[in-house]
Amino acid sequence: MRLSLDRLLQSQGVGTRKYCRELIAAGEITIAGECVTDARRTFETEGLTFTLFGEDWLYRAQAYIALHKPVDYECSRKPSHRPGVLSLLPDAFSWRGVQPVGRLDHDTTGLLLLSDDGAFIHAQSSPKRHVPKVYVATTHDPVTPALIAQLLDGVQLHDEPAPLSAVRCVALAAHQLEIVLEQGKYHQVKRMLAAAGNHCTALQRVAIGPLTLAALGLGEGEWCYLDPAQLSS
Repeated sequence: MRLSLDRLLQSQGVGTRKYCRELIAAGEITIAGECVTDARRTFETEGLTFTLFGEDWLYRAQAYIALHKPVDYECSRKPSHRPGVLSLLPDAFSWRGVQPVGRLDHDTTGLLLLSDDGAFIHAQSSPKRHVPKVYVATTHDPVTPALIAQLLDGVQLHDEPAPLSAVRCVALAAHQLEIVLEQGKYHQVKRMLAAAGNHCTALQRVAIGPLTLAALGLGEGEWCYLDPAQLSS
């Protein structure tokens, strides 16, 4: 696909078309070593890299991002009480409409996907996809075989028509367990633990399907683009 330079920059979240034209006219954009000052000049977008303010940017038709969400950040484009997760990313992502795929509570940490691809967001958020999500929960009371059995057998939550059960659940330590869910209900891990007679004091999502936080190597607040192999998984 070929785009004029001002439209190309706008699509990458650089800013409005007017602002992009101003940057181009000021000689701030370099492509293949050439300073380009004509906003109407067109370029083939596939594999294109442009340099802005001395930083190289690879053109991406859509953005697919993994973030290690810290505690006390809201998964919302319009946060109300705490900073939003988009504040952890470059401003360009907000300009191009990147948003979280699903949500993590403000006090839950771990793997969060973000994108500006509406079809991808819908597919990954749909419970019909049965994408397993792996959580590590720290509990107030000790993890017992009876607790594990309850979570695997299913517990009844308020306003749910049927009991909800874990796909897998194993004890990791005296006060820590790993639980795998597919449903993605509101506050599900915390509510399931409460229904089983315990209390969640800390929660981290460590994997979504085969994509793991450990393999990505992200520290809290760090992010990365997902490569094609990770996306295909």
